[in-house]
Formats: sequence, structure tokens, C-alpha cells
Amino acid sequence: MTSHLPLAGYRILSAEQYGAGPYGTMFLAQLGAEVIKIEQPGSGDSARAVGPHFLRENESLFFQSFNLNKRSLTLDLNTAEGKEILHRLAAQSHAVVNNLRGDLPEKIGLTYDHLKAANPAIVCAHLSAYGRDNERTRWPGYDYLMQAEAGFMAMTGEPDALPTRFGLSIVDFMTGTMMAIGLLAALLDAGRSGQGRDVDVDLLSTAVHQTSYPAMWYLNAGDVTGRTSRSAHPSVTPSQMFRTADGWVFVMAQIPKFWTVLLDRLGLPELAEDPRFLKPADRLENRDALVAILDTVFERQPTAHWVDLLGGHMPVAPVFSLDQALDNPYLRTTGMVDTVAHPDRADMRVLANPIRIDGQRLPNRAGPLLGSDTEDVLAEAGYAAAEVAAFRAKGVI
Repeated sequence: MTSHLPLAGYRILSAEQYGAGPYGTMFLAQLGAEVIKIEQPGSGDSARAVGPHFLRENESLFFQSFNLNKRSLTLDLNTAEGKEILHRLAAQSHAVVNNLRGDLPEKIGLTYDHLKAANPAIVCAHLSAYGRDNERTRWPGYDYLMQAEAGFMAMTGEPDALPTRFGLSIVDFMTGTMMAIGLLAALLDAGRSGQGRDVDVDLLSTAVHQTSYPAMWYLNAGDVTGRTSRSAHPSVTPSQMFRTADGWVFVMAQIPKFWTVLLDRLGLPELAEDPRFLKPADRLENRDALVAILDTVFERQPTAHWVDLLGGHMPVAPVFSLDQALDNPYLRTTGMVDTVAHPDRADMRVLANPIRIDGQRLPNRAGPLLGSDTEDVLAEAGYAAAEVAAFRAKGVI
């Protein structure tokens, strides 16, 4: 384990809910930042109540997915006392994050203009569905809606299927990651200049940005990328799934040298001289004929055979179900599954962070119980025990 994490010493307050914001701040916490999760007294983050799997009532495995390594402070930001506590904590922090509806940061007082008097260097990061400065500011929104509106669903699935969403809330994860990048950039500048600022990212902008090269093709050539059978690449072939004797394998002859490797490993040298497949454009034009030939080969052996034959020589992967993916022995080799202790489960299994520091995976600890750090955080901020008790009696914490 690395002895010094790169964000050690940074304190980040986060008024966050559910997925996108907590996912981004979890990266910061795993990189060493002290992330204090601000939750509504009594109810907390709505993710705590998301089933179907619970550790205890209102303590879900879903919540744990996004909140490792954090502290939990219950605080009602709609009260005058709650705002006073926020300002005192902001004076002792480096950043304040939220992923509230676009109009709420201004109302609650989470923007730079509201907090700069307490701390001129504070960075205020805002993650919303549609942004804070347009006609959709008050619109609630979730990942699946962004997949629908940004064209993801129209590009996903078989050509004759209904529009299909990703199996995961991928826009939430991308937006949380982009928020973390923007926040870190602003923190670097604040460390040099002493001047904080607002940083904004929204789900729809992120989703549209991720349309990437199909967007460039459409914006500049009017080319609308559609769906392809077997999840094939839109412009390269063979680069797609092939049925095997016991499932599917994904093969990507993405550049000419891998086409040569594929033919050599499969024992099909005659295809190299076939006029239908000489150049990449020829192979694309004759995709159906090429796939029909390769199908007859791949169907002869199970997936593992083809991965063993092609692995390390060209890009190839088995098409796994989720259980197969997580039980993959390779994950033990790379340390991508970790175990942490939770009050309700001593050996809770979690995913490791994909980032390594000094060659080591980042440390993990279980997500906090609701309000478990409230007294400690307030004591660290200088509040006396009697003051904390009074806040609790009034429902402020």
C-alpha cells in the first residue's frame, strides 16, 4: 500500500445523492481526500434505501457502490443553523460538491458567491442533469434519459431491435469522473492563486460529448452512425462478436496487421488473396460474406479455445455474463476485487479502484453509516458538545 496518497490533506464537503456525484467523490476519497458526505437528517442519501440487497434497514449494497472511504455528516442545509455550520466547515475545506437539481445550489447557498466570504479559495463543483443556466435548470433528470436524448439508445443493440440502453448507468459514471477532473483542475489553480471558482458539469452535455467520432462524422459529413449486427464496429471488419461452440467471442482485427494475424492463427491464408477482402474498404463492403466464412470456423470450438489461440497475438475477449466477468480468475491476478469490513458484514466484497499509485491499488474502507461522523466533524470544527446536542435537539443535524 502506498504510504502517501496524492490527495491526503484535502477536505471536500459534498451535498450528494444517489449515483453520479457520489461516484466522482468516491474517486477523490480513494485518492486520499477527506470527503465529508452531507446528508439530510433522518433520511440521508436516497441511495441508502435502494434495493434489492441490504445490510440493514436503509443501508444498501447499492449505497456502498458509490460511497467507500467517506465520512457522513447529517445536516439540514435549509436551516439558518445548518447554513452557519456549512460556512464554518467551508472555511476549513478545499471544495464543496453537489449533484442537486440545477436550481438548488443557488437556493441552498452552495455556489462560490455564497461561500467565498468564508473561504476565497473554495472550489464549488456542481453536477446536475442539464446545467444551472438554461431553460432546463429546474428539470430533474437521470442517466437513462440522457442515453435516450443523446442518441446512445438509437446506436445500441441489434439493427432490428428496439432502441436499447446500456446495461449500466454509464452516463452517471462518466459525469462523476468529469466532475472530479474539473474539480481537481480548479483545486490546482486555487492552490496557486488563492482564488476559488464554480465548476459545472451536467449529464446531458457529458452524454453528447461521448458521442465523439460519430458526432464528428455527422457534423462534418452528414453520416448518421446506425446499429450493426453483433455489435460490430461501424467502419472496420472483422471487428465484432462471433458465435462459438459454447457462446460468443469478440474479435477485433482493428488494423491491417491484426487481419494478417487472424488469418495466420485461423489457418486461412487464402483469404489474404481473395479480392473481396484485400483492403479494409473491401472487407467492409463485403462484411456479410466475410462473416459467413468466419462463422463456420469459430463455431467449431468453444470460446476458451479461441481466446487461447488469439490472446496476446491480436485483440480478443470472451463475451461473459456478469457472474462470469466477476468470477474471472484474471481479476484476482490484478486485484480488482477487494474486501472491507462493514458493521453488518465483516467481509464485504467491493471493487477496487482502477487507479494505481506507486504500483499499488488504492485503499478501501466501507461507506459510512448515516451520520456516523457528525459529532466528530462538528467537534473538529470547534463546536462544543452542548452546541452539538442543541443542534440535534432542533433537528439541524
